[in-house]
Parts: sequence; structure tokens; C-alpha cells
Amino acid sequence: MTRLYNEPAAFADEMIEGFALANSRYVRQVPGGVARATASPEGQVAVVIGGGSGHYPAFGGLVGQGLAHGAAMGNLFASPSTQQVESVAKAASDGGGVLLSYGNYAGDVLNFDAAQDRLRAAGIPTETVTVTDDISSAPLAEKHKRRGIAGDLTVFKSAAAAAEAGYELAEVARVARHANERTRSFGVAFTGCTLPGAAEPLFTVPKGRMAVGMGIHGEPGIDETGVPTADELAELLVSSLLNELPEGVESAQGARVVPILNGLGSVKYEEMFVVYRRIAQLLEAAGLEIVDPHVGEFCTSFDMAGTSLTLFWLDDELERFWNAPADTPAYRKGSVAAAERVQTSADTADSEDRIPDATAESREAAELVLRAVEALSRTIDDNVDDLGRMDAIAGDGDHGIGMQRGAHAALEAARSAQSAGAGAGTVLVLAGDAWAHRAGGTSGALWGVALRSLGLALGDESRPTAASVADGVAAGVAGITSYGKAQVGDKTMVDALVPFTETLTREVAAGASLTEAWTWASEAATSAAAATADLLPRMGRARPHAEKSLGTPDPGAHSFALIVRAVGSVLAAQEERK
Repeated sequence: MTRLYNEPAAFADEMIEGFALANSRYVRQVPGGVARATASPEGQVAVVIGGGSGHYPAFGGLVGQGLAHGAAMGNLFASPSTQQVESVAKAASDGGGVLLSYGNYAGDVLNFDAAQDRLRAAGIPTETVTVTDDISSAPLAEKHKRRGIAGDLTVFKSAAAAAEAGYELAEVARVARHANERTRSFGVAFTGCTLPGAAEPLFTVPKGRMAVGMGIHGEPGIDETGVPTADELAELLVSSLLNELPEGVESAQGARVVPILNGLGSVKYEEMFVVYRRIAQLLEAAGLEIVDPHVGEFCTSFDMAGTSLTLFWLDDELERFWNAPADTPAYRKGSVAAAERVQTSADTADSEDRIPDATAESREAAELVLRAVEALSRTIDDNVDDLGRMDAIAGDGDHGIGMQRGAHAALEAARSAQSAGAGAGTVLVLAGDAWAHRAGGTSGALWGVALRSLGLALGDESRPTAASVADGVAAGVAGITSYGKAQVGDKTMVDALVPFTETLTREVAAGASLTEAWTWASEAATSAAAATADLLPRMGRARPHAEKSLGTPDPGAHSFALIVRAVGSVLAAQEERK
């Protein structure tokens, strides 16, 4: 468990600050994460990586000459927000474009893709390569759905070396994709991990048992076995990976591989060396040529006791990039040429949100909006533990914590905007932006879209009507489904969201008041959320553990239903006052 922390909610921010101070030779803290402290040649492609915190040395520890140019660092086990990714990419950019690379998780995909759109709109050429090395998370026919785990290192290293060699953006992206195709990983765990302030680990493994094929965010394994000997574990890891040769590798005989035995946080190096002894024997017996083996911690999961094996299948190009020098806080190879430090200057731009003018009617409505945000925040506080437990059954257990971070940030932003005289639309927009930025992850991105869409639809010029609210909710649903790609039946928030908006729109069109229509829509959302217990997840971190979620509603759908019921109570109370 984690023993040293102040406020759990501040842990990631304080960790990033301390990391940057301890490694100022390599990195400088920028809004959203860290960037190289040393200058790169003008016109060089910037490789920007990232993901949730809690995986050190991924991701900040891999920033420096010869490796990443910047890392967007989200909260614990939560993807960085769109704003964070955009900020780090702009700080790291040297005029040659940006390659974004990260593990293939829904929240990361949402936020990095949105940041890519913003960067391109700002005139910065940007490409993306997601890492999909974990063979346990999807079959070969669906390898594009696989998670990224310790194989991140091979992709990041290859892409960065190509950038250092002067490759243009399209070629750097090609090298990253090629490295990803040549990387396979498989892992096990003996215990779960416990986040700062949490009383229990995100998942548990029975004593004497081992989870097979777990993720790096506290997701449980896809199987469970007895704890093997070190040699038996080596045989499981090697046999699992040799069962799937990458495209272009005709035979293991004579192939060159980099084996990376990665510790997930609590397994001692001495134990891993015992395991690696047998791994090396097995690889050599299969006719493989071992190149530059790595044993250590490269992508952890807080204090999880576990290990994973990655095989990086080399060709001449990849071997050249793998062997290229690098100098970062956590990964060093060879000798890099000394580089000048980046010259930074104080940012004198006014970063405060400007509050646009609003009519008296809209400012009055903003008071109601604030009460609604207060109610939803209280609701999440009251249910945070239950939401976490629901999410831990097949996911990573952080839904409650993430929703709480987002709701609190939204409430703070809404209060500030309303007290500054903002109209209803601006209060919602700023609350949505704060939610997305602070929460990160999938739920943060989607709630940010929802509140922002509703705010833009309502505006600040007039008093919101039942029709304008229904239209705004519909716009938010359209944004969420377009952005997140989920459909009804995928066991996500969308399963409750669509019945809610359909009912709200229908009842408003039939002449119902906003309070009446919202109440009926909330009932529809609550019923639909409960019905997700019978569904198998087809998206997100719960997908590899689909069967485990049967009988449990989707946490995102459930939290949505809780929130709209709470908001309905606020609307009803407002109507009683009239």
C-alpha cells in the first residue's frame, strides 16, 4: 500500500512537481506534464508520450535526449486531459511536427485524439501511434483492440531514435507502427495495487493464486492459476509469447529479440533475475538470438506485485534505433552529445477565463445551474465508494474517484463563474472544461463534452426553456457518441444516456414542462442503467473481463442515472418555489 502522501487528490500533482525538481537536468515541468530541459534541433519531430500517473518510469521518466520530447501526465491511472496533451505537445514542439504515442486505453484515445485535432487546427502537423502489445487483452484477429503495457518502451524508443536521426513525421510514425507490430507482451500478478488514501487494493488475488493476463491499472486478470515456481513462470511467459510470431517473422529460429522482463512495482529485482535465468534458456533453446536483454521496472502499476515479459522482434532498422543512445531520468543507453538547456521565459499572457456578458435572465438561470452542479457533486460524494467497487469488478476501480475529481472541479468552476456574473451557458461550459481537465480519463472527457455542449446550446442571451435544454442535451449525446464511438448495447454510459435524451425530447415536444419531462427521462435512464447488468462490455477496460461484469450495472451508466435524478430534484424544488 501507499504510505507517504498528503491529500490523496493532490498526490499526482505533488509527485510530478517533485519528479521535475529531482530531475531538472533532464526535464522541465510544463502545464500538463514535463518536457525536455534540453533543446532539440529546430525542425526535429517531437515524440510526445503519456498516460495516467502511477506507472513510473512511464511516462515522465522516459523524457530526455534520445527518447521522448515530452510526457503528458494524467492523474493516477487516469488519462491526461485534452488540454494537458495539447499543452505538453506545444511545449515540446520544435517545428517538425508531433508524434503522439500512448497505450491503447479508451480515455487516452479520446483525449489524445481530441488534442491531435486541436494541434492540427493550430497548424502543428500531428500523427498518432497507439501501443497494443498486450496479447492477453484481445485475440490476434482484433489486435487493434489490445492494451499497451511494458511494450510502450520499444515503440517510444524506436520512434524517438528515428526523430533524432532526422526522419520526417510520416517516417517517424511508420517506424513507431513497425515497432508496435514487432512487440508482444504478457503479464501476471500476485497482488493488486492500492492507491493513496484507499483502504483496499483495486483488486485482490486469493492467497496462493496468481492472476494471468492482468492490466496495468488494477484490472483483474483474464485467468487465475496457482503460484508457480520461478522456472514455471518463465515457461508460461515464453510459451505464451512464442505462440504468436509477429507478421514478417517466419520462424523463431535465428530471429533476434530483445527480452524485457518488467517488474510491476513490488517484485524484487533478485526474483526477476531468477525468472530471467530460465527465460534466457528457453529463448536460446527455441533458436532465438538474444539482443540487449532488460530486467527491471519500465512500466509499473503502483505497488502491484507482478511481472510481464515483452519480446521485441528486431530487424536491421529497429535494431539500429534500439541501440541508439538515450539519456533520461530512468533510462540511459550509450552516450548522447551534450545539448544546451531550453531557455524559458515567464508567461505573461492573461490566462484567466474571460466571462462574456449575459442577460439578467441567463444570470438568474445560472443560479439554478449552480444548484444542479452542487447536487450532482454531493451525489457523487455519497456514492463514490460504491461506484469504485462496481468498476473494480471488471475494470480498474477508479470510476468513483475520477467522477469525484471531475465533479468537484466542475463545482469550483461553476461557483467562480456564477459569482463573476456569468450566464447559464458560460457556467456550464466552464464547468465542463474543468471536469474534463481535472478528471481526465474516459468519464472526464465525456462529461466535459456533455456539459460544454449543453452550455453552448443554452448560451447567455436568454432564459433556458424546456426545448432549449432538450436540444442541448441531444447535442451533448451526439457529441459523446461521435467522440467516444460507443453505441447502445456496448455497456457504457451511452446505454442510459440515449433513453434519457429520447424521453426528454419526446415529452418536451408533447408539451410537458422541463421538470415533468426530466423526471420521466430520469426514470428511463435509471431503468436502462440497471438493465446494463445483463450486458457484456464491448468497449473500455472492462472488455477483456466481460464475463466478470455480468450481474453488475455499468458504473458509467449508473453514475449518469444518479446524477440526472439529483438534478431532477433540483428542478422540482425550483418549481415548488414559484
